[in-house]
Amino acid sequence: MNLAISRLHVVIPARYNSRRLPGKPLVDLAGKPMVVRVYDKVRAALPDSQIVVAVDDERVLKVLQHHGASTTMTDPAHQSGTDRCAEVARHQLWADDDIVINVQGDEPLVPTDMLQAFAKFCNDRTNFCMGTIAAPISSRSQIRDPNVVKVIRDIDGRAINFSRAPIPYARDLTEADWPVENYLHHVGVYAYRNATLHTLTETPPCALENIEMLEQLRALWLGIQIDVMLWPHEPPGGVDTADDVQRVAKIFDDDTAHRCYAAREA
Repeated sequence: MNLAISRLHVVIPARYNSRRLPGKPLVDLAGKPMVVRVYDKVRAALPDSQIVVAVDDERVLKVLQHHGASTTMTDPAHQSGTDRCAEVARHQLWADDDIVINVQGDEPLVPTDMLQAFAKFCNDRTNFCMGTIAAPISSRSQIRDPNVVKVIRDIDGRAINFSRAPIPYARDLTEADWPVENYLHHVGVYAYRNATLHTLTETPPCALENIEMLEQLRALWLGIQIDVMLWPHEPPGGVDTADDVQRVAKIFDDDTAHRCYAAREA
């Protein structure tokens, strides 16, 4: 099914009251609010898609409108970005066969080429219901890190399981000998057939999801197939803390300085 028939939409959930970084969507990254940076990235990657930022605060809404971004208010009580995506899809009356990509509003460094490849991947998969991305793990410390979610796939490239624990578990090897090349880091970008999105959000969280605190386990529990695109490089991290703000702002500052220098030299 091609995107001329199955339309592509992108929803960017942006929650104002982050526990670790209050007001997160509006933090300044080299002169521009973070949520605007994310919107600009998505628009550059997928200019022909419909892009909507799903917000929960009038302050974020006004900033996005000032920058010309399409945005809508969603219920501040939502527990996840997936719930915000579903609310936007209902309001927009998107068709069941439409594809909805969820790009979190705290990922200003999301690679444009990765988003483009992911949109094509989802469009080209047979009987597509839901998709996500995985990248190689680069160190053994990440295998043990519960903040690095691991994913294992079947022969057809669909998810078998996600976990914060080391999966697969190398039973007969010491941890120092675990084969790093056999581990995949789950990248939290999702796509859903719109009908699947509504099935997920209309189903209460399951026990597996509550134990691991991974909402994608609800999809596996329901028997929904999740196609996993492999991306060769681990993408830059998102913004969760004040230290992350400094790290990412410096990247944008350096990029601006480089472009100014290149323009002077041209």
